[in-house]
Amino acid sequence: MALVYIIEDDENIREIEEYALQTAGYTVMGFACAKDFYRKLAERQPDICLVDIMLPDKSGNEIVKEMRRNPDTKKMPIIMVTAKTTELDLVRGIEDGADDYIKKPFSVMELISRVKALLRRSAPEEVKELVLDDLHLNNEKHAVSINGENVELTFKEYELLSLLLLNKGIVLSRDTIMERIWGIDYEGESRTLDMHIKTLRKKLQSYGNRIRTVRNVGYIME
Repeated sequence: MALVYIIEDDENIREIEEYALQTAGYTVMGFACAKDFYRKLAERQPDICLVDIMLPDKSGNEIVKEMRRNPDTKKMPIIMVTAKTTELDLVRGIEDGADDYIKKPFSVMELISRVKALLRRSAPEEVKELVLDDLHLNNEKHAVSINGENVELTFKEYELLSLLLLNKGIVLSRDTIMERIWGIDYEGESRTLDMHIKTLRKKLQSYGNRIRTVRNVGYIME
């Protein structure tokens, strides 16, 4: 589930964008000004940003340029939303670093299709296979094996193992794992993660010991 940030000071337009994208299955957060957007961006980065040009505290063009200068957001997909329709304005937006633009007024279907297309173009190529010694996770077959023997995992266990293998040697916080595997809006018990780690360790036999608990932080695959 992709996370979308919308920076739009017109409340009516922002609500339409939020509703449309939420209906399409995205997690959405809206901001009326650059200040609020930057504050949240420092806490968590989205998968894509929709940036209006005319904002009360800073222009959308300036936001885009600043994001492109920042190594952490340099490659983040950005769609500029503009009421300006001259070719010069549109060219300037692209030159400042926007990946695409949408002209107001726009249809809901156009908005959704543009977001989908940019996310599709920007998505990293899926790793076909993850290997840890004799432990193999094959994304094409959606299968896990140890020494050639198939290991039956549930969907969430598979996703959890994939995340840990992709970040081998890196401590992942409980919050990060919960957001990646269960989603930002998950309202269940946090013990859900512990139970999945427990069953995953058991199914992975000796490799289960490679999943180490980092006290008061999270987990790491060693």
